[in-house]
Amino acid sequence: MKNRKLNALSLILTLAAVPFNTFAEKSYSPHADQSYPTNVYWGDTHLHTALSSDAYIFGARLTPDDAYRFAKGETVTATSGQEVRLHRPLDFLMVSDHAENMGVVARIDAGDKALLATKAGKRTAQSLDYDVSLIEALNADTDELLNNFNAATMIAIKADSGASKGLGGANYGIDIPFRRSVWKEVIDNAERHNDPGRFTTFAGYEWTGIGHRNVIYADGPEVTGQTVAFSALDSTNKEDLWTYLEDYEKRTGGQAFAIPHNGNLTRNMFSPTNSANQPLDQMYAQTRSRFEPLYEITQIKGDGETHPLLSPTDEFANFEVFRWGITKSQPDSKKHSTTDKKAEPKVSITPETEPIYRYARSALKLGLAGEAELGTNPFKFGFIGSTDSHTGLATADQRNFWGKVGGNEPSRNRVVTGWNYSAGGYAAVWATENTREAIFTAMRRKEVYASTGPRITLRFFGGWDYAAIDADRPDLAEAGYAKGVPMGGDLTVAPKGKSPSFLIRAVKDPDGANLDRLQVIKGWRHKDGELHEQIYNVSLSDERKQNRDGRVKPVGSTVDLPNASYTNSIGDPELTVVWTDPDFNRDEHAFYYVRVLEIPTPRWTAYDAKFYNLKDVPKEASMVVQERAYSSPIWYTPM
Repeated sequence: MKNRKLNALSLILTLAAVPFNTFAEKSYSPHADQSYPTNVYWGDTHLHTALSSDAYIFGARLTPDDAYRFAKGETVTATSGQEVRLHRPLDFLMVSDHAENMGVVARIDAGDKALLATKAGKRTAQSLDYDVSLIEALNADTDELLNNFNAATMIAIKADSGASKGLGGANYGIDIPFRRSVWKEVIDNAERHNDPGRFTTFAGYEWTGIGHRNVIYADGPEVTGQTVAFSALDSTNKEDLWTYLEDYEKRTGGQAFAIPHNGNLTRNMFSPTNSANQPLDQMYAQTRSRFEPLYEITQIKGDGETHPLLSPTDEFANFEVFRWGITKSQPDSKKHSTTDKKAEPKVSITPETEPIYRYARSALKLGLAGEAELGTNPFKFGFIGSTDSHTGLATADQRNFWGKVGGNEPSRNRVVTGWNYSAGGYAAVWATENTREAIFTAMRRKEVYASTGPRITLRFFGGWDYAAIDADRPDLAEAGYAKGVPMGGDLTVAPKGKSPSFLIRAVKDPDGANLDRLQVIKGWRHKDGELHEQIYNVSLSDERKQNRDGRVKPVGSTVDLPNASYTNSIGDPELTVVWTDPDFNRDEHAFYYVRVLEIPTPRWTAYDAKFYNLKDVPKEASMVVQERAYSSPIWYTPM
């Protein structure tokens, strides 16, 4: 017994002499040292309130404070007078009001004497005196009053437009102190609602120059307060915006970047020339890649992934094509290949092929060509979605769609005047925590994806050593990070004899529809300079198989239009797979991204038709939608 006591005492003394970190190097709890993100956070980085000139003119009266409260799940009163609430709160939000004359129109309507003393102020004030109110127009028995209201708003928009500056470009004589006061209001609103760990806000705005961009800041008020919003009144050239962002970072030590959007409606979003119409060079490519790491691929004004004219073999390319965009112009099919089976002449960029400058998929392909020529990829961006709502309400739910502008808020008449708008989209971010720093950092590294609305959970990894069994692992992400890179990452120098493999998992929105399929979209540059794309169906629901010519039997539809309903009796709640590229060439630049499709569900127009008992819905209005999510790409670069 004495020996046991002595031995125990000796052991205690021995242990006491051993440094503590000897035992702490590796914890029994594997999660204690986990460094990769395990949570996906949902948000919107493109929302307008009454501070935006056009939003106010179109009827919006909700403030940034209202917008933040709504995004956090609180009930607010919409401009139309109806109460509205999100089914599920968002995790983060950036109110991105137009920088051009931000806050001016609202102050004019409130009777600001200094603004009303200007010629533009008098003109705008007079144009805001509508003959019919928004609430009257929305509640009318026919669409006549709503059409009249919308026509009056367009007159007011013209009154607020400068001769050469466009939207919000009128000269109201505002000075730097005025701009600083409005920018401070933006910062203060964001700071008041920022709640680290629960709800994250970002100070930001929309630069409405040539090719619109949303500018997002990573910093708090002590840093963002050292600048003012850079607007198209300062410059309409994107290169000047990048110079401003670079100066901001150098001068303050802060961080910021720009998010382009609506290339589908912008003639040259991904042009091979700069604002001075000169060919792109390496400096341009490096600067754009640095300050535009993301692209808003889907939103209320339609989807921007691709177009049937650009991807004629893609059966799902005709998704929410906004009717103000391309309708008749055709790219030269002999110069732009969409399959990997047929060699085509080298891509030649001409004004006649300009649709390829508008959509994300073709831009990614052009980026590969740019990298081969310049040494840097000018169009190397991740994907997010956001709403671009001008109502102050960040909702992308088909069942709770509150429109693009005030005149598009729910009413029995809005289907006639606004059927072309989409109920989309949201940004999904894989981050270590719900804070500005973590979410901004995740955006920088492009570990993000876009959804047209549903909160689908999507993982996408690329590497050289994934095995089929990895798709069945409950800790799939651990294998994903250990053996490869996540979405937004890069693969280089393929090991001899190996092709890249991709670990993919998609899980349905818990409150939404089952999944139809997982697809990998590949783009690559042939050694002769040809650009190609190919779509691979890598996982199909309901045990369907692809036939010999690559076709897949449609998943079907359970949509009941009269009742605006559907069931999850088809499709799968989860799809997961390890897929290896069967056509890989280690000497060719390439990119890969995932497209996840839901089963068909009712579109917001169908919910309107049921709620208002509509009988005469425009024949052009789609009533069924097949929603989706897009991962950020993974790039392969031979060295």
